[in-house]
Amino acid sequence: MLGADAFARLRDLRHRRPEAVGEALAARTRRPLVRGDGRLFIVAADHPARGALSVRADATAMADRYELLERLALALSRPGVDGVLGTPDIIEDLALLGVLDDTIAVGSMNRGGLRGASFEMDDRYTGYDVPAMVRDGLDAAKLLLRVNLEDAATARTLEETARAVSASADARLPIMLEPFMSRWQDGRIVNDLTPDAVITSIAIAAGLGSSSAYTWLKLPVVAEMERVMAATTMPTLLLGGDTDAAPEETYAAWGAALGLPGVHGLIVGRTLLYPQDGDVARAVDTAASLVHGG
Repeated sequence: MLGADAFARLRDLRHRRPEAVGEALAARTRRPLVRGDGRLFIVAADHPARGALSVRADATAMADRYELLERLALALSRPGVDGVLGTPDIIEDLALLGVLDDTIAVGSMNRGGLRGASFEMDDRYTGYDVPAMVRDGLDAAKLLLRVNLEDAATARTLEETARAVSASADARLPIMLEPFMSRWQDGRIVNDLTPDAVITSIAIAAGLGSSSAYTWLKLPVVAEMERVMAATTMPTLLLGGDTDAAPEETYAAWGAALGLPGVHGLIVGRTLLYPQDGDVARAVDTAASLVHGG
């Protein structure tokens, strides 16, 4: 879909005309966050900024930026895809490539807790902030909230997250919180995906900030999702994650969870951008049909 000429122009604009980034963002055609059937299907691409380049067994699957952009552009061209989630570098590349018209753009905020770092739980806000997203006309914000009760760095992350939620509410900018109860295990961070842990993470996330009026949740699909969704009244999108499960099992789990009250769609990245069979269009189309029907 994107050729060498498009990428040559992208490089030239970044080299010679950095102001073109702001011009492209200002010129893009925006749409309401919620419209039509009220459902959202957003493709996620904020993993590289955390140093997370792997997909399943391939440690550098997302390392080639041109290939990633091609996959994102293909996904955004498919019917039923509502938007993209990314850090500024990703969102700005896509804007310069001209593929963000009539598309939801979600800005990723905290990427400082680099994967595998000794400071991973001190998840600082090194990406978008609220003033920048308002400046660029983005449609929503997203943050990751990992709560580790045995790591004191969690306190700073909680405080900064509360500030981000308050700032978003003041700006009337929807903000999507992705909470987990997490722990150190063999030198790495592991998220607890039991129903009780997810419910606890929801309770903590929901109370952050001076207002929850613009707060959404981004939750994993786990066992007992009916009980999990009974823990919140906030609009919720389901996340995909990086899984070795058979695609049919993954789609079945998503489909069942999408039927629950309060669940309004999907935010999925690697599972669809780098599917096991390599067919991005088919993977994206399948997920779109789960979200929007058809």
